[in-house]
Amino acid sequence: MQLKPLDQQTIVITGGSSGIGLATARIAAARGANVVIIARSAEGLETAAQGIRAEGGRCDTIQADVGSREDVAAAVEEVIARHGGFDTWVSNAGVGVYAKLEELSDEDHRQVFETNYWGVVHCATEALPHLKARGGALITTGSISSQMPAPVLSSYTASKYAVKGYIDSLRLELIHDKAPVSVTLIQPSGINTPFASHALNQMDEAAKVPPPVYSPDLVAEAILRAAVHPTRDMIVGGAGRAMTLFARLVPDLADQVFARAFFATALRKGEPNRSDAAGFSSGGSEGRVYGDQSMRQTSLYTFIRSNPIASLAGAALAAGAAGVMSTALKRR
Repeated sequence: MQLKPLDQQTIVITGGSSGIGLATARIAAARGANVVIIARSAEGLETAAQGIRAEGGRCDTIQADVGSREDVAAAVEEVIARHGGFDTWVSNAGVGVYAKLEELSDEDHRQVFETNYWGVVHCATEALPHLKARGGALITTGSISSQMPAPVLSSYTASKYAVKGYIDSLRLELIHDKAPVSVTLIQPSGINTPFASHALNQMDEAAKVPPPVYSPDLVAEAILRAAVHPTRDMIVGGAGRAMTLFARLVPDLADQVFARAFFATALRKGEPNRSDAAGFSSGGSEGRVYGDQSMRQTSLYTFIRSNPIASLAGAALAAGAAGVMSTALKRR
């Protein structure tokens, strides 16, 4: 499947007014792409777009709530009307909740799924007719939470499991239909975005993203690589890959570790929760990419996964190490 060079693409990004979405929009625009960002806050969209335009990038905005199919359908038509179509659609909008499942209301639990799961469904089904006719990429921002349990962020985790099941199954249907659409699931580790400050927090202490956390620019780079090179999936951050492997290979032990670790690492010990517990916030008006936590700027694992030559070299080194260990064991 051939995807266009980035500087020849129109790229639509939901949740584009902050965090990973804004980081992706900034880098894409800097590399010549025509960018359209979508979010709920008109003020946040304009702030984000002004920053991109000030750097010489092309950036359009559309106010929409991905939890509403009508909003998404209208946004698709608006992009086509204004720009003649699009080549890549990035479903990135999402919300979070810090709460125990037993204490979370059905209303708030459903809101998580309205945005995180149904938002993905609405974007995929509304964008696909255009992408199937034109060719292009459908990219979804999931999470390592789709492959490992996480108390405190439990409802968010459940929604990301649903997203992975949906995208992986959709990919198979499009393969069967020989549709010219690349379907990618990007699964970030903990990322230093304003996620915790925008999330609904019903815990006693202030929330944070469980460390170690990485720069949102690493996720943006993975998304934009998938916009040019068809990619099935990508975990961003070696720590996330290690945790998902831990959960899969030794689940009983992982359960005991995660049950303790998340209550300690997802909350700021001794800092009272001062967030508005009445609802979820949008990306806000400040156009912020980063949160307030220290972050890793690089990931060797992600670099290797993103570069075929490095991947081959890594596989060769692993095979060589296995051979040396095998020989040493035989000599014993």
